[in-house]
Amino acid sequence: MSSRLQSAHLQQGIESQPSKQPTLQAPGAGQASAPIGVFDSGAGGLTILSVLRQELPGEDYLYVGDTAHCPYGLRSEAEITQLGLEISRFLVERGVKLIVVACNAASQAALATLRATFPVPFVGVVPAVKPAARLTRKGRIGIIATNQAARSPYLQQLIADFARDTETYSHGCSELVTLVERGELDTPTAEEVVRQALRPVLSKDIDVLVLGCTHFPALRPLIERVAGSGVQVIDSGAAIARRTRSVLEATALLKPSTKSQGQHPSGRLEVWCSGDPTSFRQVASSILGYPVVVHQASQLAQITTAAAHEEGKE
Repeated sequence: MSSRLQSAHLQQGIESQPSKQPTLQAPGAGQASAPIGVFDSGAGGLTILSVLRQELPGEDYLYVGDTAHCPYGLRSEAEITQLGLEISRFLVERGVKLIVVACNAASQAALATLRATFPVPFVGVVPAVKPAARLTRKGRIGIIATNQAARSPYLQQLIADFARDTETYSHGCSELVTLVERGELDTPTAEEVVRQALRPVLSKDIDVLVLGCTHFPALRPLIERVAGSGVQVIDSGAAIARRTRSVLEATALLKPSTKSQGQHPSGRLEVWCSGDPTSFRQVASSILGYPVVVHQASQLAQITTAAAHEEGKE
């Protein structure tokens, strides 16, 4: 693929595209009162959900955490795509009008396939490399992500497109995903893990740190404390929320009650997970700051990625 084509593909990372050949009709498609679907490999996407509910407080949401298959950062692109297809089908069958892929690994691996398969708009996640390059004064930025995302061609192309004149230091920190999934957001053990994880990038005297995984904002207070006041910590959550509003407005799917801002979340929230709902409820309530009820999507827990794994070897 040429650099120009790759660049064009990356620019579409948080944009929605209409499906040319939809294979499944969504009950909520075209209905402004329908809910927004959000999914992630686990609890990380709850950080995106939280910002979405601030930007669009009157909207209803269906969230899916695929905890039975977490973390995605250690899986092949074929596996991630298969999981993304099944979760999106689950959401579309429940009538969502738009799906936010609140996972960097899934956005990179599966977004194009999801858009070509389902008749609803999709909004994906892009690491905040472009704003980081604009913000840095020292000309040095750090990017932490899952192990797979940190070394992906996708991230390297983002850097080439938007930070070519900036020194960038990427580092894989999948162990931080484990902290969030265990609900260890600010413990002595968590602080030591974060300190070790950030050491390679902080040693480069950076002044901007990009959180390139949606799990990581759940650890933001701890990350900011370890990084110090001289390092600005950023993520793409606010940009994703604004993009979601823009897509809903452009497609006339914005729920009328969400047009005013500055409200507390008033829309309904339905939370599902493919793994243990009891442990996920505790983590989700901690991240969101309010108690939630979690339902188990047992059909998602039964997805096998064996076929996709074999395909990924070819």
